[in-house]
Amino acid sequence: MSVKLRRINEQVMVITGATSGIGLSTARMAAERGARLVLAARADDALDELAHELRARGALVVTVPADVGKIEDVERIGDAAIREFGRIDTWVNNAGISIFGRIEDVSPADHHRLFQTNFWGVVNGSLEAVKHMKQRGGGALINLGSELSDHGIPLQGMYAASKHAVKGFTDSLRMELEKEGAPMSVTLVKPSGIDTMFAVHAKNYMEKEPKLPAPVYAPELVADAILYAAQHPKRDVFVGGAAKMNSSGARFLPRAFDKYVTATMFKNQKMDIPTDPGRRDALHKPDHTRELRERQGSPHRVHERSPYTAAQLRSKQITTALLGGGALLAAFALSRRTAR
Repeated sequence: MSVKLRRINEQVMVITGATSGIGLSTARMAAERGARLVLAARADDALDELAHELRARGALVVTVPADVGKIEDVERIGDAAIREFGRIDTWVNNAGISIFGRIEDVSPADHHRLFQTNFWGVVNGSLEAVKHMKQRGGGALINLGSELSDHGIPLQGMYAASKHAVKGFTDSLRMELEKEGAPMSVTLVKPSGIDTMFAVHAKNYMEKEPKLPAPVYAPELVADAILYAAQHPKRDVFVGGAAKMNSSGARFLPRAFDKYVTATMFKNQKMDIPTDPGRRDALHKPDHTRELRERQGSPHRVHERSPYTAAQLRSKQITTALLGGGALLAAFALSRRTAR
């Protein structure tokens, strides 16, 4: 990828899902580094609160209430960016949601709604970004996948399926753009478990409250990786060494890895407290509170640093290769212990 990308303080950046978790962390970090921002989310009151916060710090911000699953809403995001700033340098497709529960127990309407946001939202945003960037000098398209883009998991089966679809779409679009020589970089970011409002916003079909299994990483690590990819063309970025380890285990030891996941993930995705019968989620409707939260407050220790991700982004390729090999060996050892 020989695409030339602007520095963050010269960029116009679009971020979807901007009022919570990774999107919120990315918006705040990008504003701090001088980017002009076009922020989108379903909850207009939370968007207003965020815009007020960032403008008070001197940032230039435009907000667009939008459901990324609707093409016309995504077109409004692109139009707002061009109208206010004249171009788009980076588009971050971050909006996403999950469902906890056995695939057979989840209603078809909920399955479809998840895919509407997680997959079609990425498709809609990507095509809107490409349309504008190809006409105005190119830029960076950054799609949020997951470590589950590379392997499945019980109790979040449709979420994993949507992230597999995001990977397939992103890789295919990248190849088509490279074939025509379009001045764009296309990056898939694959985080491990991140301490965001992910489990709180997810719809839950289980008898216990959901949680992310350890290890869990800080959302700022993902935000930093996104901003790095916005300036330096990258094909894939794993956030958290666990993400790389799990991807390697699933690729090279698929059956052993299946057994490990089956043995651990039915328990490790449930808290010890029963699910509240009146529990609310954000699958079909946004969380209309004006509270802007990056983190839920994981019951696990949150890793504020990831040496693997830091090396992957900024060190020489040989260092990254060695770390990747170490992650693979760790996955192999873990899978052998589980198989025994």
